[in-house]
Amino acid sequence: MDRAVNPRHNHIVVAIVDGDFTVKRLYQRAGRIKLKAANPTYRDIEPKDGQTIEVWGVVTSSIKQFPV
Repeated sequence: MDRAVNPRHNHIVVAIVDGDFTVKRLYQRAGRIKLKAANPTYRDIEPKDGQTIEVWGVVTSSIKQFPV
């Protein structure tokens, strides 16, 4: 994750929503934002009045380990 990268539409971001961390794809359209889940098991997040959302950084790489 890189906190120096400006988050833009379609970036995968680490965000804090009401004090909880989440990793989701950022959608920005017509002045509105949405945090979209890649996994259909999880809900998308559209900020509501009074809800606190802070984008911490943009995901720039991932490491995947396999069982040995």
